[in-house]
Amino acid sequence: MRWLYTLLLTLAAPFLLVGLYRKRPGKPAVGERWQEHFGRTPNIEGAPIWLHAVSVGEVLAAKPVISALQQAYPDVPILITTTTATGAEQAMRIKGVNHRYMPVDFPFAIRGFLRAVSPRLCVIMETELWPNTLHHVGRAGVPITIINARLSEKACHHYQKIAPLFRAMSQHIDLILCQHTTDKARFAALGVPAEKLSAVGSVKFDIKAVNPDLGAALRDARGERPCWIAASTHAGEDAIMLAAHSILLRDYPDALLIMVPRHPERFDDVSQQVAAQGLSIQRHTQGETLATSTQVYLGDTMGEMMMYLASADVVVMAGSFLGAKVGGHNLLEPAALSKPLLTGPSYYNFQVIGDALIDAGALQVCNDSQDLAAKIGAFFNAPPLAAQAGKAGLAVVEENRGAVERTLQALTPWLRHSH
Repeated sequence: MRWLYTLLLTLAAPFLLVGLYRKRPGKPAVGERWQEHFGRTPNIEGAPIWLHAVSVGEVLAAKPVISALQQAYPDVPILITTTTATGAEQAMRIKGVNHRYMPVDFPFAIRGFLRAVSPRLCVIMETELWPNTLHHVGRAGVPITIINARLSEKACHHYQKIAPLFRAMSQHIDLILCQHTTDKARFAALGVPAEKLSAVGSVKFDIKAVNPDLGAALRDARGERPCWIAASTHAGEDAIMLAAHSILLRDYPDALLIMVPRHPERFDDVSQQVAAQGLSIQRHTQGETLATSTQVYLGDTMGEMMMYLASADVVVMAGSFLGAKVGGHNLLEPAALSKPLLTGPSYYNFQVIGDALIDAGALQVCNDSQDLAAKIGAFFNAPPLAAQAGKAGLAVVEENRGAVERTLQALTPWLRHSH
């Protein structure tokens, strides 16, 4: 079965690599390091803990785990691999870690990578499972653990269609630390033995205490103007957000929308869409003080989402208005900032967390731009209501902390064994 997969990957690889290497405005380039994708990786001494995080979201989620590992094992090097250049940019900002690009899932590339870095433990963030990687890492005698693992109903159905391949992959995995009991049950339904499964919570709850000055400059610049943020928008969602803002401007003519596209290559396109709607726009990278006439403020930088979130009164988490295409994004960062939350109907990537926030009164679901404008307007009109929703979200975060500590405890036997 794996040989068939490798053949299909070989046929698909040119198209995948074009997308990975294509130059786009605002998108960092892989540059001369492209060879790392094919296993030509600079050596790393000292048998590192190897943590794989695909892109920006996974790198940011992994930061508290990396920090805990550095404190517990100060003499052990840590290697982060990412697939994307934007992920690499985030990883290289973390002090005291090495970064390499993850090799493409070809046997020769994986073997070359393993020869160069000789990891003592492979830690995969969330559920990035590649058949050849798991096979060759397992054959090399390197323990494989999946942390912060999640498995949606949709993904579970996909894996059921390739059950023999999934069983072959999972036999090389030593431990899967799931976010929730529902994730654990789905992995079990796919045939993963109970002794390899544990539900320890989501490490995303373990957000560090936020600096109260975060976002202060932008908040001070907007003054008393009501402000909402459309966070992590995807193509197709910008029009929904701009339509909602146009409706809001009728009742709140001085309202400000902060728009933060998910991918940097879309910054220019979103800027053009705003201008086409006849709305005045200012970009964060312009570095100018916010003008009173600005109606849309474009967050056109990476790695500053918490600052943008802290600047707003109401948070709309995007990636959730496109049907089943994306499945939403991290709801916990704005919850940790005590912000009232809105989402689209499709938040299945954060289903359990989303449902908990809804039950607590911290999150509401919106169906379209009209609904969005009405719910944002309700918060603008009643600040105590917004404060109550924000407080409820923070309470959910506080109640669920501790996943990083439980993750570290679960990894300890593997790390002791590797010393």
